[in-house]
Amino acid sequence: MNLFDYVRPASVAEAVAAAAEPGAAYLAAGTNLLDLMKGGALRPGKLVDVTRLPSLDRIERLADGSLRIGAMVRNADLARDPAFAAAYPAVAEALLSGASPQLRNAATVGGNVMQRTRCAYFHDAASACNRRDPGAGCDALGGENRSHAVLGWSDACIATHPSDFCVPLVALDAVVEIEGRDGRREALLEDFHLLPGATPERETNLAAGELVTALRLPARAAGFRAYSRYLKLRERTSFAFALVSAAAALRIENGRISEARLALGGVAAKPWRARAAEALLVGAAPDGDAFAKAAAAALADARPSGDNAYKIELAKGVVKRALLLAAAGTPVRMPALPGSVFASDTGVASHA
Repeated sequence: MNLFDYVRPASVAEAVAAAAEPGAAYLAAGTNLLDLMKGGALRPGKLVDVTRLPSLDRIERLADGSLRIGAMVRNADLARDPAFAAAYPAVAEALLSGASPQLRNAATVGGNVMQRTRCAYFHDAASACNRRDPGAGCDALGGENRSHAVLGWSDACIATHPSDFCVPLVALDAVVEIEGRDGRREALLEDFHLLPGATPERETNLAAGELVTALRLPARAAGFRAYSRYLKLRERTSFAFALVSAAAALRIENGRISEARLALGGVAAKPWRARAAEALLVGAAPDGDAFAKAAAAALADARPSGDNAYKIELAKGVVKRALLLAAAGTPVRMPALPGSVFASDTGVASHA
């Protein structure tokens, strides 16, 4: 690990000023950043510790019915907040499907949004990676790439975004609140993460020094609580990133789908909103035929980036099953294995 300066600002303004300097990085729980530093994949010259900044660890229900989640709220605390889990069950299920209990107790929601790809070539400082070292090339293109992107990838980068949490947030039109040198701004989470194109080193639309201070779920998001699920397929049941995941949320009225939300994870460099599939579902009966057509629409533009053609069919199956689970109704209690294809629909009382 390289030598670095460490600062602990007392305000958001101080933090933004410190982080705007070249080579600086924000430090929260460090569950991702410190691993990358120890492996030599990242070598920041300054860490700006935001763990003591005021007011970033609150869950606030606003007057307009939206929910504001401070960036320093812990993943476990959010997922196990009874009111949150009842209003946004797919988001809670996604949170509880990620990492391990120990990591969820430490990791923050802001850090989850900002986490880096788990591509092995990005993590290996000896490998060529355009995301880590622009212009170096992409060893993943000709390497071990069965878990890489099938949507939105480019010849410069085929990495995927690892977050579970962000997938249902994108489906529910979550907003990111950002503070920078020019003040406060907002961005839809759907637009916050960037596809690689020719500049894979630009992973988000943040400018130098900008800090994610909160996430906000609009009031309408809670209207999907009765029919929403998160489904994650991985190579082992726990402590593994998704090969493919899907968040499905429906409004069903008089036996027909009046509104649908669908997003995929593990398939692209950002959580992938499947808007064409959503449009196809409006007015349809909530059955397997409609969901198979929606799954095909969601993956219509998919193409292998290497030895991963299987992910396209896998993703279609996960999308269809997530929609079937959502249409069956949100379980009264969180499944014992949240997000898992092996979970029962009833599970245990995890929010008691």
